Amino acid sequence: MYNVDRFTIPEVIEKSAAHYGDLTALAPSDLRNTEESLSYRQLEERSRGIAALLVLLGVKQGDRVALLSENRPGWGLCYFAISRAGAVAVPIMTAFTDEQIASILEHSGSVVMIASKKLASKAPAGSSVRLLIVDDLERGIYADVSPEAHAKAVADFATPAVAGDDLASILYTSGTMGNSKGVMLTHRNLVSNAIAARKFIVLRRTDRLLSVLPLAHAYEFTIGFLIPMMQGSAVYYLDKPPSATALLPALAAIRPTIMLAVPLIIEKVVRSSVKPALEKMSLYKYKAVRPALDWLAGRKLKKVFGGHLRFFGIGGAPLAADVESFLHNARFPYSIGYGLTETAPLIAGNVAGKVRLHTTGVPPHGVELRIADQRLDTGEGEIQARGPNVFPGYYKDAERTAESFTEDGWFRTGDLGTIDRDGRVTVRGRLKTMILGPSGENIYPEEIEALLNASPYVLESLVYGGEKGVTALVHLKPEALEQITSRIKDGIEQAEIAAGHLAQEAAVSLHSAEHHIAHLLESIRKETNTRLAGFSRLSHIEHQKEPFEKTPKQSIKRFLYPKK
Repeated sequence: MYNVDRFTIPEVIEKSAAHYGDLTALAPSDLRNTEESLSYRQLEERSRGIAALLVLLGVKQGDRVALLSENRPGWGLCYFAISRAGAVAVPIMTAFTDEQIASILEHSGSVVMIASKKLASKAPAGSSVRLLIVDDLERGIYADVSPEAHAKAVADFATPAVAGDDLASILYTSGTMGNSKGVMLTHRNLVSNAIAARKFIVLRRTDRLLSVLPLAHAYEFTIGFLIPMMQGSAVYYLDKPPSATALLPALAAIRPTIMLAVPLIIEKVVRSSVKPALEKMSLYKYKAVRPALDWLAGRKLKKVFGGHLRFFGIGGAPLAADVESFLHNARFPYSIGYGLTETAPLIAGNVAGKVRLHTTGVPPHGVELRIADQRLDTGEGEIQARGPNVFPGYYKDAERTAESFTEDGWFRTGDLGTIDRDGRVTVRGRLKTMILGPSGENIYPEEIEALLNASPYVLESLVYGGEKGVTALVHLKPEALEQITSRIKDGIEQAEIAAGHLAQEAAVSLHSAEHHIAHLLESIRKETNTRLAGFSRLSHIEHQKEPFEKTPKQSIKRFLYPKK
């Protein structure tokens, strides 16, 4: 169906409109909102209209057009329009600050910014960048251009000759040192990766996807947008953060067959709802019966997700081992994937139901992986990649681009891992975050964090090598702090009864919150250390009072800690 020599995004919508016609392509998760729904034919016709508008406004082939919008049908509509005009799309994460957005617009040299009405206020004041509103474009309102001029532009419009190696997108990330970097992705990078992912999942016209991750991220864009658009599937957008109150009604209404998530979403579901219910059962303390009880809980979990799920993709960060073990026992149709923005993104994946525990799978077709500087004792080294999905470089940053590739042309992922005899990849952690043990051992903070986060008292954590040894910053769950407050209150009341109101000051000093928190943290440290090798055990643990600052992908901005 697709011309493998071209690999262009305009080709996707043009071919799909011809094949899938009136089938639903993009729609809001609120099925009552039929005005925003788009069939494949409508998606092609309206994106052509917006593309003609961009050309009429002076956008030339190769110009950059920024796109800032929450997930909605109009996002994909405008993205296709940008590509069909021959321009380069610059998707912007909605979580970026006004200053970051202004910087991205300036660095990318964007000539037009398409923003939703809700986010239009983030456009820099006094900027020369032309602003178009997604809501207007969805309704066929084309700026201040007359209907006659627009009709003529549509009649005269023809998609420019776009080559596979032409730039399709520039994706800006937060960067490991806090400074954003523009990842250049070509049409070939993106579409070839979407086609290669068929090794792990083949979508059908009858598939329904519920989209909850940002479309400005390569993971959701390639796997959750391009693949379904190539296969005639329907994508429904949740326009709110995936909290339980927003997600549950959408799951019941859409009954998705496909979903993509970051680990944080499924970990919250399992740890806050499923695991507590299981652990209340007296039988669950017996390891022999746990798999059977997990399986029964898994049947209920599938019903919560609508009862029709056949593929639940998890990527973007490591999945906690205890949560994966539950999903495995529960026979939940999960799949682990591994990739980076620079690889468009997928470089390893699994077929749902055939995941080997705690691995990220095998490379898709056309992608090669190798382990560089491999340790003889563990087989670990840097994971490096090569293939049609690997980006050409960072925008306007030749120095950083050169640093990202080996002399023989392989991309340095910056991740440490192994590849077994079957070609399965296991990611151990980031090269830059790895801690060197006292005798040269590799200590991976991510593995220790996974154990800490499995504690019923811990919301999130960060491990680093400090002056006191391997150190953990721990942000406790609100309910854990509430329990401590309750204990202090009870202690004060008992002291008052025994010795009068003057005892209150003494009780507070004896049973201070800091004392209780320190005691809890120390017990967490000791419990975690029982599950760690001697060289990687925690020497010190500290209370992180405020939530960790996050990237748009909800990963902790590690570079900010422990400086704070």
